[in-house]
Formats: sequence, C-alpha cells, structure tokens
Amino acid sequence: MARSHHYLQRISFTNCSASSNQVTTLARQLRVVDYFTLGWGTMVGVGWLVVMDDWLLRGGVLGGVVGFAIGGALLLPIGYVYGQLVSAMPDASGEVAYTAQVFPRGVSYATGWMMLLAYFIVCPWEAVAIGRIGAYIFPILNSIPLYQIGGRAVFLPRLVVGLALTALLTMLNYRGIRLAASFQNWTAFGTLALFVIFVSFGASRGSAGNLPPLFTHSKFVSIFLVLQIVPYFMTGYESVGKAAEEANPEFGRGGFFIAIAMAIVVGIAFYCTIIAAVAYAAPWRQLIGTNFLTAAAFQRATGSQWIVRLILAAALLSLVKCFNGNFVASSRLFFAMSRRGMLSAKFSEVHPVNHTPSTAVICVGIATAVCMFLGDAILVPISEVGSVASAIGWLAACAGYLRIAQRPTGRLIAVIGACVASAMVLMKVIPGIPGNFHSYEWLALSIWIVLGVALLRRGTEVGLQGAGIN
Repeated sequence: MARSHHYLQRISFTNCSASSNQVTTLARQLRVVDYFTLGWGTMVGVGWLVVMDDWLLRGGVLGGVVGFAIGGALLLPIGYVYGQLVSAMPDASGEVAYTAQVFPRGVSYATGWMMLLAYFIVCPWEAVAIGRIGAYIFPILNSIPLYQIGGRAVFLPRLVVGLALTALLTMLNYRGIRLAASFQNWTAFGTLALFVIFVSFGASRGSAGNLPPLFTHSKFVSIFLVLQIVPYFMTGYESVGKAAEEANPEFGRGGFFIAIAMAIVVGIAFYCTIIAAVAYAAPWRQLIGTNFLTAAAFQRATGSQWIVRLILAAALLSLVKCFNGNFVASSRLFFAMSRRGMLSAKFSEVHPVNHTPSTAVICVGIATAVCMFLGDAILVPISEVGSVASAIGWLAACAGYLRIAQRPTGRLIAVIGACVASAMVLMKVIPGIPGNFHSYEWLALSIWIVLGVALLRRGTEVGLQGAGIN
C-alpha cells in the first residue's frame, strides 16, 4: 500500500498547497491518545442506557450482540480506508477533501453535508438525553411541562439542564482544542473505568436463565434490525479526520489509523459486553417499559441502589464526552466546508488567540440549543437518520479511495467497504424492508437536504481558488 499512499500524498499536497497558510492557523496539539478518545468517545454515548430496551426488542440478547459484532466488524475495512485517507490528506473537511480528488464538487458538498448531519445530530440527542438522565436522579426535573411533541412532554427544567451543558461545551471548544481534548480524555477513560466496575459486579450476581429470548424475531430478522442502527451508534471513529489539522507537529501519520482501529475495536467490545451483561443480570423481558432498563437490570441483580448511581455517573461522563466529540467533529467540518467555498466564508473564521474555528463553534452551539426544543421525541428518529447519513459518507470515502488506490489489496478493501456502506443505506430507504424509514425519518432527512441546498454557495472558479481549492 506504500505506493498508493505516496500517490495520495502527492494529490493531497497539490490540492491543498494553496491553503497551507489557512491550515496552520488551527492549534496543533493533539496526540494519538487524544485521537483515540475523540474517535471512541464520539462513538459511544448513552444509547446503552437510554435506548437499551429498543436494542433488545429489535434483536433479543444474541441478536443484539451478534448484530453489533457483525456491524462493527464490517466497519473495519471502512476504518482502514479512512486511516489511509486521513494520513495522506490531514484536512478538517474529511470526506469533502477525499471525494474532491475524483468527483465533481456537488458530490463533495453532498457528502460533507451528510456527514455534518451525522455528527451534528448527536449533539441535540445528547443534550436531550442529559435531561432525561437527570430526571431519573432528580424527579423534580419532570415538572413544568411546556408542550408536547410526538406524544411526549417537553419540560422546562430538563431544557435548562440541556441548554446549560450545551453552553459549557460551546465555551470549551471556543477556548481551545487542548482544553476540549483534555476534557475528552478524562471523561472517556473515566467512563471505561466505571463501566468495568459496574459490569463486573452486576454480572457476577446474574444468571444465564435471564437471557431468553435470545432472538425477538427470526434469527435473520433480529440480527438485521440491530444491524440497521449500528452505523449510528458506531459513528465517530472517522471523526479523527476532522481534527487531523490539529495534530502535534511530531505526530506520526500512522497514528491516525491506530486511533481509528482502536476506536472501532473498543467500541465493538463495549456494546457487545453491555448488551450481554444487562440480559445476564436480570430477566430483561420483564423490565421492558422500565425507565432506563440497563440501570433497572443491575439494580435487580444486586438489590442495591449504589450500582444505579455508579451507572448513572458513567452515563453522564459518557454523555458529555460523546457530546463534546461530536461537537468537535461537526464544528471542524462546518468550518472546513466554509473554507473550501461551499458555505459562507464567515463560518471559516479562526479566533486570533484561541486558534479555534470560533464562528463555526458558536453556530453549532446555537443550532444544538434550537433542536433541543423538540424534546424526547427526537431520540429514536435521530438514530435512524444518523445511521443513513453516516453510511452515505462512508460510501463516498470508499468510492473516492477506490478511484485513487493503486494496489489490488487497497482496491479490494475499498470495494468491500463501499458494499458494506451501500447495504447500510439501502436497508433503511427501500420500502418493505423491516425497520425501513417512516414519515418522521423522511421528514428529518428532507429538511436537512433542503437546508443544505439553501446554504450552498456556488462559487466561481476564481473564488474556489481563493479558498484554496484547485
């Protein structure tokens, strides 16, 4: 793959040479561990607590474990492609830069806009989820209902909590990448430590007799229904590329692939373990409909309230790291698309002191706050739409790499990755397939597409060259 890697580097540096001054305006302070916690932290949020009942109802215990294991393993070829592309083209625009080498500008824009959706859409998801988790600890948060959306009430105290967290993360990202990365590291490793503690203790009190039913539908359908949501809950490893311009000057380019591979493998292990542990701890079928099935299962297994508090502490850490990671990725991608002349130039402003994409950061924070007002009704539809948006971006990246890669091995891996990503898109959009898009999902995706068309700024060739795109 060395030959194709050098080829990628040659293309990348030719296209980006004009924008080298702009690229270096961002602070360069990130290390391999920072990229791992960004990739894994962006991937793993609080779905394992908030929507565990949905996972188990889709596939059952074995269906859930096998679905995440297969879905995660299928992402490894895509992760390889990203590792090669990020190493050769350390550009915050990610998929936009990769596809710009071989496809028309419209394809690059559409790809970037879909990936922006995949990252951004997680931010209001986490902002809403923190209110729901907080209400489990402090029931008073479920007071002062303002209105209902999708049959679910939106409560003022929960809105305030989510808005406060959004403001905090906006401030961290505005102040500097080192501050945001340190915050990401502490919350990521803190989550892993608490996870090991509560899973080990809770599972030791469980029983294999709690596992059935292993599948909620036929084996194939159960696994298939779980596979459909894997892209959303495994999205994040490719966020490494969005912060590639902020790598330490001594950072080895091979470190990008190491961080991506580690994020995918640890993500697979995390999801499979938590599904199996929850089902082993207590008869999960009896707990369907219980608020936070994960916490309820471990509480029943241990008969203790302290493990619930430990789980909620891990969930809160996981929530803020996932929120922060997606905030970093979405703001950088938004900034980079603007710098390439695809969006208004004002979004590409860099803070003169903090060296952060300050305008893009503020815009992501404001947009997150606005979307929060949709409340709990957005949780499941967001998962569905995010899955498709991610898969579209992965497909485009693999297709771009297929056009560039020189060696047969690289091309074969790209073909496999493209096939996997295509299947993930098709199984959600083709009518009649179990778990396909319904009205809310189509509405959300349509709104995003219309917004993307409205924001697209069709620059002239001169304008594009001025933005650093040849």
